[in-house]
Amino acid sequence: MKLVLVTETYPPEVNGVAMTLERLVANLIQQGHQVELVRPKQKTDDEAPDFGYPVHTVPGIAIPGYADLQFGWFAGGKLKKLWTANRPDVVHIATEGMLGFSALNVAKKLGIPVVSSFHTNFHTYGDHYNYKFVANWLMAYLRWFHNRTLATFVPSQATVDDLEKYGFKNVKIFSRGVDTELFGKHRRRDDLRHSWGVKNGDPVVVHVGRVAAEKNIPLTIAAYQRLKTHLPDAKLVVVGDGPERAGLEKKHPEIIFAGMQRGQELAEHYASGDFFLFGSTTETFGNVLTEAMASELVVLGYDYAAAHHHVVDGENGFKVPFKDEPAFLNSVDRLVAAKPEWPAIRQSAREKAQSLSWTSIIQGYADEVAELVGLKDNA
Repeated sequence: MKLVLVTETYPPEVNGVAMTLERLVANLIQQGHQVELVRPKQKTDDEAPDFGYPVHTVPGIAIPGYADLQFGWFAGGKLKKLWTANRPDVVHIATEGMLGFSALNVAKKLGIPVVSSFHTNFHTYGDHYNYKFVANWLMAYLRWFHNRTLATFVPSQATVDDLEKYGFKNVKIFSRGVDTELFGKHRRRDDLRHSWGVKNGDPVVVHVGRVAAEKNIPLTIAAYQRLKTHLPDAKLVVVGDGPERAGLEKKHPEIIFAGMQRGQELAEHYASGDFFLFGSTTETFGNVLTEAMASELVVLGYDYAAAHHHVVDGENGFKVPFKDEPAFLNSVDRLVAAKPEWPAIRQSAREKAQSLSWTSIIQGYADEVAELVGLKDNA
């Protein structure tokens, strides 16, 4: 296939959506497909690597609260010119903003098949960003947008069920893998732990993700404080950046804020920890949880998204009913009581991560798209 991916976010930006899309592109190319990328021009572009495949940038505008990121602006004229001169077999739109809107309209006018993917539960962010009153309008727009595509790809059956309740049609699963060569206990660094003020045997809780309201970091902090009642020398390391960081640093000087980490450095931060306490309730999947499992951390999360599919409670991690904060905190006690089983839990988590191959997941996606656009015999 000749596929164009349209997205608001892509490496070198660091987030789960960007990482997933990079994996998608790399594996599609490896499997013999032609891929081009359309994305907004980012402030980090001067540092961007040579992607090795065509990248078309469009003007961007700053995202409030995320100074380093840019929304894509309307780009219908440029996209029409690009796709008239070099027509793709299919356009995959990963984000639903102004750029995605332009791409959808142009592709429809040119008769180019379109698929989409749903990565962010924007409709659940209202409680955290004071726009709950527009949640119904936002979901109506998202439903209209995605139902104009041949299929909407989501990471889990739970997301399929959720979107279908809102009237989304043709929702299909494009699951998530994990790179167990990058993420693993072989990346553990004692000197990094020492830089955090950690003695050899001190336990370290790691949190990885945007330091933002929707990640429910106060619950992770409360769980860490509960852990300290059992393990007084425990440390919490927050890896990531975002609008809540300055306030949390001021309020919690005892917490180590490691900032944004990428690639091997990110893997080293995971592997140099011992526990991963993840209180977020807004994930469509949560790549960070499977990365933590690959890194042999003892994980605790809510029973939805990645944890629902991949965590067997008490065997390769711990999970509690969705949004049950008392159960989450009480499970810290369970986690500590299971200390004799920690080595087996860590090994079981690693084994589960090793079963999640990006290659096979993306091959399944490519086959599905080829069938949707009538290229199955040539795929």
